[in-house]
Amino acid sequence: MTSRASTVRPTCKRSLSARCFGMVALAVALALPLGTGSVRAAPSPAAASAASTTHVYLLRGVLNIFSLGLDDIAAKLDSQGIPNTVANFVSWSSLADEAAAAYRAGRIKTIILVGHSSGATALPDMINKLGQLGVPVKLAIGLDSVFKTKLVGGNAERYINFYIASGAGEPVRRDDGFRGKLENVDVQSVPGVGHVTIEKNQIMQQKVIGAIDGVVFGGRGRPAAAPPTRMAAPQRAANVTGYR
Repeated sequence: MTSRASTVRPTCKRSLSARCFGMVALAVALALPLGTGSVRAAPSPAAASAASTTHVYLLRGVLNIFSLGLDDIAAKLDSQGIPNTVANFVSWSSLADEAAAAYRAGRIKTIILVGHSSGATALPDMINKLGQLGVPVKLAIGLDSVFKTKLVGGNAERYINFYIASGAGEPVRRDDGFRGKLENVDVQSVPGVGHVTIEKNQIMQQKVIGAIDGVVFGGRGRPAAAPPTRMAAPQRAANVTGYR
């Protein structure tokens, strides 16, 4: 009897220990967060609708190889479900016609323009043509506009001109025909910013995306970012001086 008791008691202890260990392991597993790829909250219907009926037109400068940061911005917009078009600034007139047709057809409700260098210089022309076609622009963002850019009309609700006071860019002017809000913002103190890097600079990209999101989503909350549908542009020409 003594020998049997001595053999059974350690067996019971081992069984209880294994059971306790299993319970602890289960509790820890339940407490751990799900992996980032497991479940993602779906955007609200209002946010998804606002994104799908917006279109952002991004205008590159003189040579397409010097405004590749706009492709990075476009990829981030893609991830938020915001339709966009990236094109050279010489296409501004045909893009205005396309935007006006889509607006009249009800496919687009919010038009946003972004331009870099000469692409920023072309924004007032595109705004003015859209105004003549009876189409409003909700937001326009210029990145270091050159060649004495001036707003002479149109129907842009807000125009933000990010420029580098010590470089090629300059403040945008307005005349009495422009009734929107104009903001000239000197960003020369932003680390690493320059005329050919302003649209590639991560801080500046965040400013641009933030302004766009504020218009598109407002208080609706932006949807969770999805994997990009296009490759971000390679960071080329970051050390080139001068402007294009």
